[in-house]
Amino acid sequence: MATVLPFAGMRPPGKLAEQVAAPPYDVISSGEARQLAENNPLSFLHINKPEIDLPEDVDVHSDAVYEQGRQNMERFLAEGIFTRDAHPAFYLYRQALEQDGQVLHAQTGIVGLVSADEYEKDIIRKHELTRPEKENDRVKHMQAVQAQTGPVFLTYRTEEKIERLVAEHCRASPEFDFTSDNVRHQLWPLTDKDLLNEISSLFATVPTLFIADGHHRSAAAVRYRDYCREQNTQHTGNEAYNFFMAVLFPHDQLNILGYHRVVRDLGGMDAQAFLDALAEHYEIKPNKTEAMPTTHGQFGLYLDGQWYRLTLKNPAALHSNTVSALDVSILQDTVFSPLLDIKDVRVDPRVDFIGGIRGQGALEQAVDSGEFAAAFACYPISVEQLMTISGQGELMPPKTTWFEPKLKSGLVIHYLA
Repeated sequence: MATVLPFAGMRPPGKLAEQVAAPPYDVISSGEARQLAENNPLSFLHINKPEIDLPEDVDVHSDAVYEQGRQNMERFLAEGIFTRDAHPAFYLYRQALEQDGQVLHAQTGIVGLVSADEYEKDIIRKHELTRPEKENDRVKHMQAVQAQTGPVFLTYRTEEKIERLVAEHCRASPEFDFTSDNVRHQLWPLTDKDLLNEISSLFATVPTLFIADGHHRSAAAVRYRDYCREQNTQHTGNEAYNFFMAVLFPHDQLNILGYHRVVRDLGGMDAQAFLDALAEHYEIKPNKTEAMPTTHGQFGLYLDGQWYRLTLKNPAALHSNTVSALDVSILQDTVFSPLLDIKDVRVDPRVDFIGGIRGQGALEQAVDSGEFAAAFACYPISVEQLMTISGQGELMPPKTTWFEPKLKSGLVIHYLA
């Protein structure tokens, strides 16, 4: 059963929250981070992507970057940009995607600590492989700033008692309430001891937690635990480093978008030869404006300024709850591997990824720029698919899921010092 604990978080004062809050470190480039943090010394990007305060040619994994992060954290603490709560708390974090005054999607999660031990025991389930260099980066970052700065995004099968409790306490006035990029962010700290015990007890009946986003953060937290345990001759298992910060959302509130692929070349083929090769597995229909997929087994292809809709000729391959039935797996098995000789999208420089929130225009721009030869729009997987596959102990291909809205970093951090 799942361990979910309150903690005394580090937070900015409510009046500074909007200036401090920043996108996750791994969804923007260093250049984008520099622009976002320009003229904003309070931006959490100074801690989460500290290379922005160094010359542009610096290696982002150099010791100088992590040292800059340490100095920036010290500045935030000294200037009162972050202060530590006096008592342990859970934090309710609500995000609402809004447009023209209408709420398009809302999700409310509980910020708390989960167990590194339970990650290893598969009580916290994974669905992606991680890359050592990305783990190394977050381990070094934690060692430098002495904090877990970005929450892991977890989900669990909806529990009615937890949802009733969350809804009841969201009726109060939030401590943070601001809108950024069409997403409204609200935060409620919960400090009553009986309430904290009740929440922990309710999660103790939840058999499994699932990582939605943050595989590298969670894997790095476990490695950081190992490092601290080796350094601590009085290790008990109750130290702060044995746990990592997460936001836990019920599964029926999640919003998954497609994670699209772009390729730099067509494996030596011209456009017509490539289309002819695709015809073995797909019905191909050109479209003047767009061909974004509307169901499983469909893909949008943007090639030479033209959209095509690709529909799998043999839909029987879709009718299972296995990794092989995922659209991104089918794309890999029918196109990337046999036609383009792209065997592992994690490491092949000929392929890149575009999150679904960026839309059709981003795919067109990538190809029209000349940097990429073709773009493939993918239909999103369902939350049920994610939990079923993860629950079976299987791993999905990288960049299968894009969750939206993204969690802001810097609203609450888990300080480890």
